[in-house]
Amino acid sequence: MNDRDVITVSELKSLIDKRQPVNLIDVRELNEYTLCHIDGSRLIPLGDLPGRTADLAVNAEYVVYCHTGRRSAWAVQYLKRCGVKNARSLKGGIDAWAEKIDLLMARY
Repeated sequence: MNDRDVITVSELKSLIDKRQPVNLIDVRELNEYTLCHIDGSRLIPLGDLPGRTADLAVNAEYVVYCHTGRRSAWAVQYLKRCGVKNARSLKGGIDAWAEKIDLLMARY
C-alpha cells in the first residue's frame, strides 16, 4: 500500500468540514458499527465486500475504515483489484478518529 492509498483522520476531517463529497465505507461488523461510526458512513462488513463491489461506482472516491486500519487496508487493495480506482484507507481507523477528532466517541 502506498501513500496515495491512505488518508489521515485530519485530512478526512478537512474534507468533511469543506463539505467535499466523501463516500465513507465502514468494513467493520454490525456490532462495531452500532457502538460507534462516522456520520454518513455506509456499513459493508469486510466479509460482505466481494458480493457488494457491483454496488460501487468505479470512478467515485471512497474512504474505507475499520477499527485500526488493517481491514480497511485489505479492503482498499481488494477494491482496486476490482477496478475501483479511488479508494483510500483511513490511517488508524475509527480508533484514531475517536482519539484525535471526535473525543466523545465511544472507543473499544
